[in-house]
Amino acid sequence: MPEKFRRSGFTALVMLAASLLGSAASARSQADSQADSAAVTKTAAMAADAAKPLNSELDAPLFYQLLVGEMELRNGQAGVAYQVLLDGARRTSDEELFKRVVNIALQSRAGDQALLAAKAWREAIPDSVEAHQMTIQLLALLNRPNEVADALRQLLKVTPVIQHPSVLASLPKLFQRTADPKQVYAALLPVLQDAVKQPGTRVVGLLVQARMALLAGDTQQAMALTTALAKEVPQADEVLQLALELMPSQPAAEVLITSQLQAKPDNHQLRLAYGRALARNQRPNDAAREFRAVTVAEPSIASAWFALGALELDLRHAEAADTALRRYLTLQEAADSAAAPATAEAAASGSTGASAEASAQAAVEARQQTWLMLAQAAELRGDLKAADTWLQKVDSPQRRAEAQFRRASLLARQGHLPEARKIIQALPETTPDQARAKLLAEAQLLRDAGDWAEAYAVLTRAAERQPDDADLIYEQSMMAEKLGKVDEMETLLRRVMTLKPNHHHAYNALGYSLAERNIRLDEAHALIVKALSFAPAEPFIIDSLGWVEFRRGNKAEAVKLLRQSYAAQPDAEIAAHLGEVLWASDERDEARRIWREGIKREPKNEALRDTLKRLKVNF
Repeated sequence: MPEKFRRSGFTALVMLAASLLGSAASARSQADSQADSAAVTKTAAMAADAAKPLNSELDAPLFYQLLVGEMELRNGQAGVAYQVLLDGARRTSDEELFKRVVNIALQSRAGDQALLAAKAWREAIPDSVEAHQMTIQLLALLNRPNEVADALRQLLKVTPVIQHPSVLASLPKLFQRTADPKQVYAALLPVLQDAVKQPGTRVVGLLVQARMALLAGDTQQAMALTTALAKEVPQADEVLQLALELMPSQPAAEVLITSQLQAKPDNHQLRLAYGRALARNQRPNDAAREFRAVTVAEPSIASAWFALGALELDLRHAEAADTALRRYLTLQEAADSAAAPATAEAAASGSTGASAEASAQAAVEARQQTWLMLAQAAELRGDLKAADTWLQKVDSPQRRAEAQFRRASLLARQGHLPEARKIIQALPETTPDQARAKLLAEAQLLRDAGDWAEAYAVLTRAAERQPDDADLIYEQSMMAEKLGKVDEMETLLRRVMTLKPNHHHAYNALGYSLAERNIRLDEAHALIVKALSFAPAEPFIIDSLGWVEFRRGNKAEAVKLLRQSYAAQPDAEIAAHLGEVLWASDERDEARRIWREGIKREPKNEALRDTLKRLKVNF
């Protein structure tokens, strides 16, 4: 819109109208007085010349049209306003007015009308980069991939060549939420292939093509493109990020990462990212190894200590977790002290920005989480007094419930189960999620105490209150199994599968139960394979698959799977299974070693103790 229209809306137009009407009244007054001096004549001529740009862009009909459009919009008639103002935009070929029309349509959630206005804008001003960009954004929003390729080619034509890489690089983010990524990838592929042929856009063309292939689920093609990119720009962050994302489905992607780390072992940022990817892929042992390497090479990186502490806790390495988390607190406190003067100065001057406040809040949250984890590590060591001391530090409203859950667990472990339950029951439940969390926490207390009947009763009442909550029903099924109600367990698990078809825990639990009872083994295998399709790297599902293979007589395959599971998650129950399969395979020394490791981590693990008792193994 021209500068004189910048104050858009009815008020600005009324002000402009008043100005014009005032000018007209003044002109009539001059005519009536018949002032014909040379000075007045000259002034009038100059005023007329000055008014020419205004009259040439805003004649009376157009002014009235825009005024009507704005009035209709103010009166809630967005559709009428859209039509009136779009016609005005076409008549004037004014970019700001076209933007106004597009925004009116978007605010009214009329995507098709917004696209129509953007296309009209593009036709009226063919060299407008903004018009072409808006068209592509709306095509993405409306999921119309078949039109994207042509729109993208037109945008590239009107965009300076030096800006082509940035235009292409914006595509994955633009289409990351598309409903049909495969169709988008197919539509954009010809344009991206053309970009690859040009030296200036070759790398970005390959990067975008790889990213779009990944979005479309074609991980094999994404991997091939990432491999090609690694040869051209091996150290590019975007290439390494692609490799990290491809790790779960493409083993070759991990080789690209490890090769870079071998070439540059001091690339701590890459190693940290690799460690996080390993943790996401349910490989805590391997992830902990990478974070340990960072803390040794660069012990001043606080985030590495925090991540390491969390992983050591997951691995039930209580002492190592305690050491890492305390080190994190020391580094974070030193960083806070160093930043305190600058923070105080910024606060005094009123220049503290939103990002600084967010960072400060994140640091507070991390400290609260660290205290909770230190309490858990102390509990693992059996130092319940130290655990309670850490819990008393937690004062964040967001963490209060979690701290109370842990405190109740400590009381229950000391034989004060009724008092522990009262702590949970006294917590507020102003939302359904809070009520649900309380019920699950109380059931967990009872479960840990071995009171399965009461835990089952609590979960049954919870499921009656929320009959379609798949997670509550799943927990209820686990307690039914503990009480020997295997038929009810199966019924409940199948209900979970109906409510939430991708609930991998339900498929795994039923498959494992069948394998454990040595019945319907083919069905058990199918259920576990389906669970694994939803969570391919989950160590406990791989453990279940290994166990069902053992039950089916496939010892070699069972050992392979159980070793894989134990390497990723050295849990005592997995140790029980792996040890038993090794024992049955006459690898008894290794079986004893695995069992000893399991006993050391979890001396009271029920599954491991039952296995040793059944096989009459003593240490």
